[in-house]
Amino acid sequence: MSEQKTIPTAPAPQVHGLRPVETAARLTGWALLLAGLGHVLRAVWEIRLWTAGEPASGPPDQGEGVHRPLNSLENSYHLVTSLVGVTMVICAVFFISWMWRVRDNSVALSRESPKYAGFWVYLGWVLPVANLWVPRGVIADAYRKSVPGRKLPALVTAWWVLWLVGMGCGTGLIYRDSADELIERAYTGVWPLLFSEAAMVAAAVTGFLMVRAVTAAQTERVASLTAQPRAEG
Repeated sequence: MSEQKTIPTAPAPQVHGLRPVETAARLTGWALLLAGLGHVLRAVWEIRLWTAGEPASGPPDQGEGVHRPLNSLENSYHLVTSLVGVTMVICAVFFISWMWRVRDNSVALSRESPKYAGFWVYLGWVLPVANLWVPRGVIADAYRKSVPGRKLPALVTAWWVLWLVGMGCGTGLIYRDSADELIERAYTGVWPLLFSEAAMVAAAVTGFLMVRAVTAAQTERVASLTAQPRAEG
């Protein structure tokens, strides 16, 4: 009787430098949706201001440093705008953390240097001109290095275009316009503001889907590299 020898299972290949990304992706996704909800809420307040109409006393900022007392609706808009700012900060913290992780993992998977140095993960959002393409470029490069040969999901470009549209018009100008100036714009012409809010909500939802797609592709690649081969009998 001959003995059947079992070939021992080969050890799974090790990929060094990988960082857990699933939890970061989940938190980032929920933070994006939270920010989107904030923009929905502000759009509701802008519609309320538009339907209420500007008071007879004129806009809150009367010029030459003079500001009239705000009514209750205008005061509540200030609160809503502050809430939107908080949700955006929370979203930025989680999103940048997720970007760092997928970027680092793509380097570990490909063993190639990233296209963008680490400081671009931060500066890419705030440096003029560069902020028109660098954040998307960091994510696109991480995706291509994680799953070489696979086409970049259209969600990456769609999210970025919607983000640029939302930040380039309407309420995206909140970084230059005060809440009082936005209130005046809501009284006199609300549609550009609502268009911007809609773009930001769409960017948040698309970003949520994009984060899931990029993370899933990367985790699938990691699983395929570290899977144990079947033992042969």
